[in-house]
This record gives sequence, structure tokens and C-alpha cells, in this order.
Amino acid sequence: MSAVYTPSSLPSVAPARTAAVPPAVRRGAWQLEAGHAMTLKASAASVLRVRQGRVWVTRDATAHWGSEDIVLAPGESLTVAAGERIVMEPWDGFGATYSWDDAAA
Repeated sequence: MSAVYTPSSLPSVAPARTAAVPPAVRRGAWQLEAGHAMTLKASAASVLRVRQGRVWVTRDATAHWGSEDIVLAPGESLTVAAGERIVMEPWDGFGATYSWDDAAA
């Protein structure tokens, strides 16, 4: 059975908090706003690097492993194989900043 929400019965949501992103973090990086998800598919082996905030990443299942959820913090990275797809979203209400680079670089 699924729940039906009317505008008056929707759960209240705290307003998104915006964190200032220093210019050095923004250079060569992408911003992912709170409450938004992003799907990335690697055309070649790639590396997702978190620069600010934390992200929740879900990897698609493959022949070698099942679907997997990972939380990455600033300074952490995840290597993504060619053809692999990930979905990521900020872990909290602050958003996140990340880079997506060729693994060979």
C-alpha cells in the first residue's frame, strides 16, 4: 500500500542550508546542490573526487558485484570503470563539490 500525500499532509522539510564554497574548491569542480541527484556514466575509467561536503554514491550492479552504496567525504575518491554508472547525491543539506577526471590523468 502506498501513502498518498496532500499539500497539507506533506512532512515539513527544513530549508536547505547553503555553505559558501571557496574559490579554490570551485576551480575545476562541479557543484551538486542539496536535494539533487546526479547520474554519471564513465565513457573511460574515471575518478570521482569529493572536494567539499559528503556524497552518497550508489554503484550499479555488475557481473562482479552487486549494487553498492558508499559515502565519500572531502578528499576521498572513487575509481569508476569504463561503462560503469553511478548515481550520487549530497549526504546532507549543504550540497557538495566534486571533480570527475580521467583515471589515466
